Amino acid sequence: MFVCGTTLGYAGELRVVVKDHRGKHVADAVVLATPLDPKSALRAKTPLDAVDQVDKQFVPYVKPVFVGSKIRFPNSDHIRHQVYSFSPAKKFELPLYGGTDAPPVVFDKPGVVVLGCNIHDWMVGYIYVSETPFFAKTEIAGRASIEGLPPGEYHVRLWHPSMEHGEETTVRRVTVTAERPTTLEWELSLKPSLRVPRVSGAPSPGYP
Repeated sequence: MFVCGTTLGYAGELRVVVKDHRGKHVADAVVLATPLDPKSALRAKTPLDAVDQVDKQFVPYVKPVFVGSKIRFPNSDHIRHQVYSFSPAKKFELPLYGGTDAPPVVFDKPGVVVLGCNIHDWMVGYIYVSETPFFAKTEIAGRASIEGLPPGEYHVRLWHPSMEHGEETTVRRVTVTAERPTTLEWELSLKPSLRVPRVSGAPSPGYP
């Protein structure tokens, strides 16, 4: 959930439910609401945030942030990691490190950033850098809420790392009012997930 500087008594709320084609609730879907009036997004802030590394996994698996945000990459494991991305939206590499020594990374271009680790090749995570300050991510129940929306017209869309079709196919035009929450439901076609689950404390091949 992202809340802008709008006075909540005069702001709207967008509530979203996302399911797959089998009716199962979808977690880790990023919901983005772009105001048709660009002046509605001028008071956005870019907080310092973090993506941790726990049990040789990126936590959270999907992290939506507003463009310009600084992200830290603390390492909570007892081994070292080497985080990198070759994505056009942000190319970077953090030298092999442990703890919280790595400098924060500024994500200054909208788009999807795929995270990896040069030491543990099964480690994959995603940072979605949003051009709009109004976004949220669905939880296990497939629900997300964006509060603090200035009333008006929005283009609302979804992104998920396993979605079968491009996010542009999900765009809807929505009117948000301050009187009551606006509720939307989506059905996403998802490709089979290639994410390899890790057991806490399990050894990694060739490296501790």
